Amino acid sequence: MAFGSMNSGSSQTPMTEINVVPLVDVMLVLLVIFIITAPLLTHSVKVDLPKASSSPNITKPEHIEFGLRDDASLYWNGEAVTMDQLAPRFSATVQQDPNVELHIRADKHVHYEHVAKVMSIAAKAGLVRIGFVTDPSLQ
Repeated sequence: MAFGSMNSGSSQTPMTEINVVPLVDVMLVLLVIFIITAPLLTHSVKVDLPKASSSPNITKPEHIEFGLRDDASLYWNGEAVTMDQLAPRFSATVQQDPNVELHIRADKHVHYEHVAKVMSIAAKAGLVRIGFVTDPSLQ
């Protein structure tokens, strides 16, 4: 380090060197903190996740195949129906079997409004198992 000279006759000039000792002290403290905390961050919580199988879903014979075409036509197990006929048919089906499933096959160009109406009518009638049928081969 450069200190002022002992000669009182010379003018006092400011020290032009940077004192890096405090900077090194701070860096060493930060390094120790990171060394201590880094192993704590790598430990994760052990969670027992559910196992999923890729087998196809085998449905019971008691289900409704419901189709919606892009021209808003509706089909109940292949039979053409109107929107007014849905509520009584859903109610009658739920009274016969409360665990019946509704499988909706909707054309990809069907407006969501039509699908939402069918799902709403089915839910009001008491159907709790509603699913969408898709074709995985068409990607």
